[in-house]
Amino acid sequence: MIAPAVAEAAPVVVDNSNVIQLSGRVKRLRTLASVATALAAALIALLAVQVYQPELLPAGLRPKPRIQTVEVKTPAPPPVPSAQYVALLQRDGGSPAFILTVDAATRNFTVRRVGAGDAEPGKSFELWLISDKLPQPRSLGVIGSSDFTTRPVLADYDANTINSALYAVTVEQAGGSPDGKPHSTPIYTGKLIETVPAGAPPR
Repeated sequence: MIAPAVAEAAPVVVDNSNVIQLSGRVKRLRTLASVATALAAALIALLAVQVYQPELLPAGLRPKPRIQTVEVKTPAPPPVPSAQYVALLQRDGGSPAFILTVDAATRNFTVRRVGAGDAEPGKSFELWLISDKLPQPRSLGVIGSSDFTTRPVLADYDANTINSALYAVTVEQAGGSPDGKPHSTPIYTGKLIETVPAGAPPR
């Protein structure tokens, strides 16, 4: 009995062209990745040199210097304390009835009532500046009924007149002298003395 003939299988043809193309692409991608990594590393190194050692770079690659203007405000010096003057307005060397304080810078004065009682009904205490540089006493106003009376009227006089004048208190009609002249003999008088020199530091 004769065995049937077996047909020979046709040889299998393998197409390797796709594999070769893919392998080439992978190589190119690896090359590009290596180049990108090298460029990134070079850029980082360049930035580091620009920040920390810019003098190592060529002039064209050095960063331009930044000029920053900073305004520094110097605090104003504290004001220099002004001289202070005090006069004890008293009668015949007795206890002071009023204390007169004058600030040399502002020329404001303050009268403090210490030993004087109230003026008689219908009367007022009035303060006067008496100086040989003036033709007659000048009224500095009525002393109020409160403990302190402050006024700026000494600004009309120079420092020499203020410091050398005699200060006096008279009893006038209620509201003060009507004509700017004293109508009674001074009952309390005193002269200024310097108690705090100008520029003295506070204690």
